[in-house]
Amino acid sequence: MATTLATDVCLSVAHQTRFALRLASAISSDPESATGNVAFSPVSLHVALSLITAGAGGTTRDQLVAILGNENAGGPEGLHSLAEQVVQLVLADASITGDPRVAFANGVFVDASLSLKPSFQELAVCNYKSEVQSVDFQNKAPEIASQVNSWVENVTTGLIREILPEGSIDYTTRLVLGNALYFKGLWTEKFDESKTKYDKFHLLNGNTVQTPFMSSTNKQYISSSDGLKVLKLPYQKGGDNRQFSMYILLPERRDDLWTLAKRLSTESEFIEKHIPTEKVVVDQFMLPKFKISFGFEATNLLKSLGLQLPFSREANLSEMVNSQVDLFLSSVFHKSFVEVNEQGTEAAAATSVAIEQQQMPIVMDFVADHPFLFLIREDVTGVVLFIGHVANPLVSS
Repeated sequence: MATTLATDVCLSVAHQTRFALRLASAISSDPESATGNVAFSPVSLHVALSLITAGAGGTTRDQLVAILGNENAGGPEGLHSLAEQVVQLVLADASITGDPRVAFANGVFVDASLSLKPSFQELAVCNYKSEVQSVDFQNKAPEIASQVNSWVENVTTGLIREILPEGSIDYTTRLVLGNALYFKGLWTEKFDESKTKYDKFHLLNGNTVQTPFMSSTNKQYISSSDGLKVLKLPYQKGGDNRQFSMYILLPERRDDLWTLAKRLSTESEFIEKHIPTEKVVVDQFMLPKFKISFGFEATNLLKSLGLQLPFSREANLSEMVNSQVDLFLSSVFHKSFVEVNEQGTEAAAATSVAIEQQQMPIVMDFVADHPFLFLIREDVTGVVLFIGHVANPLVSS
């Protein structure tokens, strides 16, 4: 399976990443998540909002396109083309060939009193690979919520069991658009569990906690510049061109997590500029195991980024259904789960002989004993699947 994206879609990926980093910065600066761990899937949120764009009109559509970063990269059509290629290429499951296991599904649940416009339904089914279901929100809202939750639980193999909290939909609900993403990858070079040892992890408040750290004496992909070290951990790859990797972005200062998060969201091509390309000899290497379960209601965060109209009474979502009804977004729920251990990651890769002059090898330390950012990325396309930060690796939710 090829993973080459069209040139215009590659530009859309760059805009999608910018949206992801802006949202990550907004989440990190939120008082409720500032001292804890965070993980979310920007591609999941981006695909869901892109599908909303297909049903929007006028200034509501324009605002969605602007916030999602595609104002100058093909507009709505560019968003739909991006979603189609991401769903078909980046998020396709090729675990049978040895690649990481990836599962992704889109769903549109519409009340039986309404019918989707043919153009919206065709786009949802063909481009977004959505399954469309007619349901009875007016009389069976709690049962439909359970149905959606079960659908998500099935796709994520039980890691996320409730995306719609009790009471989050009722008889006034007319549509629910949802998606679910599952990722499981094994490291190209697994860590030896016998070398995992407890040591101090420095918290943002100055305290320390005893944390299990993975270790290795193997060469690692590490870069160091601008007060930042970046570790690249590739996942095993199989029969296609995709290469998934995890990146750990470790500020040199123990209290610099929020400064790093801001730089990530404001400096153009920050990730690309700091990706390590060569393995170096490692002197001291410590990476904490961690498990994160994180959920949030995204309405206020999206409003803070400038997405106001879809949540207001002035929303124009007239391109979704045939009936003349006024629709608006009432809530956007998101949950993620990420676990990193010696084997790999679970989150809801010939001989050439050259004779050169021998030089002293570069030797680096990588001791992630204080808060850091992380992301899971498909390196060929640049699509970011998950992003988050670890403030305390002992806290799982």
